[in-house]
Amino acid sequence: MLVIGENINASNKAVGEAIANRDRQFIESLVKSQTVAGADFIDVNAGIGHGSPEQEMANMEWLVEVVQGATDRPLTIDSDNPNVIEAALRQYRGERLIINSVNAEPERLESIGFLAVKHQAWLVALAMGTNGIPNNVEQRLAACELIMTHLTRLGLGAERILFDPLVLPIAVDSSQGLVTLKTIEQIKSRYPAARTVMGLSNISYGLPRRELINRAFLLMAVYAGLDAAILDPLDYKIMSFTKVANMLTGKDPFCKDYIRAYRKGMLLD
Repeated sequence: MLVIGENINASNKAVGEAIANRDRQFIESLVKSQTVAGADFIDVNAGIGHGSPEQEMANMEWLVEVVQGATDRPLTIDSDNPNVIEAALRQYRGERLIINSVNAEPERLESIGFLAVKHQAWLVALAMGTNGIPNNVEQRLAACELIMTHLTRLGLGAERILFDPLVLPIAVDSSQGLVTLKTIEQIKSRYPAARTVMGLSNISYGLPRRELINRAFLLMAVYAGLDAAILDPLDYKIMSFTKVANMLTGKDPFCKDYIRAYRKGMLLD
């Protein structure tokens, strides 16, 4: 399972201030710590929820330059604005890349899908349309079908599409954990060449001891067919659970990765 490090996100106050102040040392420290912890991709999000589009583009260009200078890991460009994504791609030098994200809205599928095809990127596709997040499996799958049809028509291979089944807090609706798990199962059944990804911590929002919920949900989701997760790689216990999940679902032949992590002292219970 791929781990996408979530910690460089401007919605975090400290990160947002570091981006605004061009605090290179702070950002580099976050990058290096996630790399050492074992993140496969580093997510970069420069959106702070206010300010001009031009400022967000400038922030993203600076952020991509700093992050890729501090790690050999590929990046996930995290924005729903095609102009911001394009600004990031002008700075990006790596061969592997994830763009996060599109939904079933035709205009965004066209513009961001085109960028993914042009740069041979993987593309995160949210299982939703223009009317918000559906609360049931069927409507999420209908959005996935629209997305798959549109993106493959543009020339993006199914293997480059990472469907996000969407995770809503179970504190708000206790049925949503099962809705997400069943959506993952159905996506993997319908589109075996495609991948799945989700933002793990959303499931526990608003509840105490969130780490317990996140770890349990991770194991359930990997069994359902989850291929990647956006999470905090500095939580060494959740990183240990990714090793266990891979091993128990046959993705770690002869338990080599698990044993290697054990020998390095990286497994925590």
